[in-house]
Amino acid sequence: MGNTTTVFGGTGFLGSAIVQQIVASGRPVRIAARHPARPAWAGDDAAIELATADVRDEASVARALEGTVAAVNAVSLYTESGGNDTFHAVHVEGAGRVARLAQDAGVRRLVLISGIGADTASPSSYVRARAHGEQSVRAGFPDAIIVRPSVLFGPQDAFLSNLARLSQLPVIPLFGRGDTRLQPVLVDDVAKAVAHLTGSADPASPLFELGGAQVYTYREIVKQVLAHLGRRRPLIPVPFFLWRALAALARPLPNPPLTRDQVLLMQPDNVVGDEVGTFADLDITPRSLEESLPHCLEPASREAKP
Repeated sequence: MGNTTTVFGGTGFLGSAIVQQIVASGRPVRIAARHPARPAWAGDDAAIELATADVRDEASVARALEGTVAAVNAVSLYTESGGNDTFHAVHVEGAGRVARLAQDAGVRRLVLISGIGADTASPSSYVRARAHGEQSVRAGFPDAIIVRPSVLFGPQDAFLSNLARLSQLPVIPLFGRGDTRLQPVLVDDVAKAVAHLTGSADPASPLFELGGAQVYTYREIVKQVLAHLGRRRPLIPVPFFLWRALAALARPLPNPPLTRDQVLLMQPDNVVGDEVGTFADLDITPRSLEESLPHCLEPASREAKP
């Protein structure tokens, strides 16, 4: 079968980092995406194949899995836009399809990227779909490894970049009082863990939750970003019911800046739980937000203090 690993969603934020880590380990990779492209960092000697695939299409998924020893499903949909772009179509049906076809193709190892907090009883349709997707994958590929990262950050990410844009406002609105606990994790550390899981012997656990070196409140993260950018802004608590109301008002827009699911995701803590595999089981030491910020955000020019 060779030693190729297929990475579905291999052009995305996490998927592309996974591809780079697998290539760095000396193994060949097949990037499977709707619009696959060879990464700009890849040299001529990098063993990278491209496969046009959509997890909602049976035939394309089967082709992308031909002759591979391992597969990673890093496909994610954060905002529904109607038609086939629904959480259920991508995270439940699509994830189950990849799992079932991987089992049929004799793939040795399958890794599904999910998220901390996946729960079938969640009020968030996104989180419920993630949880049902895990069940669908287990049904199709019983030995699959599920990886649940905490909030991902890195260069050109969504998390820190959004906070940097928010810092340009005269005041910073917080989700609630900003007390939600998060364990942000560097995208490269998660990618390294996934690359290890696709090429190693049987892992210590079928479920891994990957969080960064430290747990922070949302307020503490905002303060760190402001300090790094050299800005001082008042932090204003905003009740969650007001955020939900704003999301409802924005819903009819073509690309709403805020959705109900995004608000719901900021209410529960997002930290590594008990009795799951962690970075420690993979001999990986995750990097902290403090040491990584200079590599993720360019400091702004120092502003006059108000």
